[in-house]
This record gives sequence, C-alpha cells and structure tokens, in this order.
Amino acid sequence: MSARGLSDFPAVYDDHVWDVYGFFGYRVRSREEAEDLTQATFERALRSWGRFDEKRGSARTWLMSIAHNLLVDHYRRDRSDHHHPVPVDEHDGLVGAAGPEASLGLSPDLRTALESLHERDREVIALRFGGDLTGPEVAEITGLSLANVQQILSRSLRRLRAELDGKRAGQQAP
Repeated sequence: MSARGLSDFPAVYDDHVWDVYGFFGYRVRSREEAEDLTQATFERALRSWGRFDEKRGSARTWLMSIAHNLLVDHYRRDRSDHHHPVPVDEHDGLVGAAGPEASLGLSPDLRTALESLHERDREVIALRFGGDLTGPEVAEITGLSLANVQQILSRSLRRLRAELDGKRAGQQAP
C-alpha cells in the first residue's frame, strides 16, 4: 500500500493532468473527448488511490496505465467512427463551426499523418510524445520490450516525416 494520503492526490493531479490530456490529444478526435477521458482517468485514479504503490512505479506511469486502459475500453464501446478519419478541409463548415477552442493543438496535417499509422504505432507515439513518457515507461505500460518501443518510435517518426514532407511538397507544386 502507498504511504501517500488522500491529501497528496491534488498535487499528483497538478503534476500529471497535462501528460494524461496530451496522451488523449494524440488519440481522439476532439478536445471534449480528450477532456472527458482525462476526467475519467483521474476519477478512476482517485477511487483507487489507496491501492497505488509508489514502490511499484511512479504516479505518472500508474496514471498513464489507467488512461491507456480507459482508451481501450472507450474504443471497444464505440467503434463507429474512431478508425475512419474524418476528412479535414478548410472549406468544410463543420471545421469552422467548432471554433479554435475545440482544437487539440495538433495541426490537421499531423492529425492526418498520425491516422495513417498502425494502431500500435499511434499508441506508442501518443504515450511517448502526448503523455511525455520515457521509452522504458512506454515499454512498461504497453508490455513491449524497450528495443521494440524504440524501433516503433524510430519507424513511426520516419513515416510521419515522410507523410508531412509529401504533404508540403504537394502544397508547393504549381
């Protein structure tokens, strides 16, 4: 059992809320969805705070494991449109109607490039860069070896770069 008391939870929230939100930002389609899942993560963490054991891992890794499991549950419940990208077009009235406050902070080009990756690759990218986790922390959460995580990151970043460079080249062509 953790030696931490319930009074320590607000500090843990303050320290890690943006890591959790960032992870969801790489994985879901809207700000509202990322906010809802972030809230659900911390609700679940608060309910099980007494079982958190800091000897077994950091609070951040524990929270990201909860977030990861929530995302898996989220996709299992609603498979309707999560795996089919919605076309992003600046002339689409729906994009403009959402307003800047609905943005997750990812450019449309990056969002499209991320959607071109395999599910596992997006997961590793989201944990590493959205959740700001280290390679060993990503390996712990996903159950992959560190070497595999590093290989996935390297390969995925090359694919993202190629996709983004191809998009830019297409925009510059006359």
